[in-house]
Amino acid sequence: MPRAQLSKRRLFGLDRSGPPPPQTGAHEPWRPWTIPNAIGYARAALIPLFLVLEYGSRHGVSTAAGICFFVAGAGDYLDGIAARLTGQYSRLGAALDPLIDRLLVLAGAAACWSYALLPRWSLVALVARELLMLLAGQAWLRRGHALRINWPGRIAVAPTMFGVWLELLGAQAVGEGFFLVGLALAWIAAVFYLRSGLRGAPSSST
Repeated sequence: MPRAQLSKRRLFGLDRSGPPPPQTGAHEPWRPWTIPNAIGYARAALIPLFLVLEYGSRHGVSTAAGICFFVAGAGDYLDGIAARLTGQYSRLGAALDPLIDRLLVLAGAAACWSYALLPRWSLVALVARELLMLLAGQAWLRRGHALRINWPGRIAVAPTMFGVWLELLGAQAVGEGFFLVGLALAWIAAVFYLRSGLRGAPSSST
């Protein structure tokens, strides 16, 4: 059966209506060798390179590390476009993408902590939120509920990563502003997630 025509809104991730792709279901094959997954592997490989470059800098401000961080972050958008263009959705990709996002944000947060590029209370709040989502997500999955991303959680990733990236380039005041906006959205998403879980409705945050 031919695939339905792909609208521009769906291609660029603005239209998220409809059920998740069937290839990402819990009982589907992992399908590791796809174009979107290849982008994911490249993103994952950039994280240790970013850390090496960042911790090799004197004050935590490094153009090379910033480039690595930016490319790894932008790859999140590119692999989604690649999946929608090619139809190469996979169970592995659905699991790998949010994991790489979290690892990248936490790597950036670790660098910002080490060099005091962001207020440390905000970094503690970010890590606490991630731990809360990890524990709550595992409990939710054990109940057999499907996980769906909510919009505050989806939007939160961009300002959080952008804020860290600006900090790495030395734009501390602007970077801190973006980071705090992302942090606030992330906690709003967490509240929505927990509220949905207590009501017994399947939902999730990114």
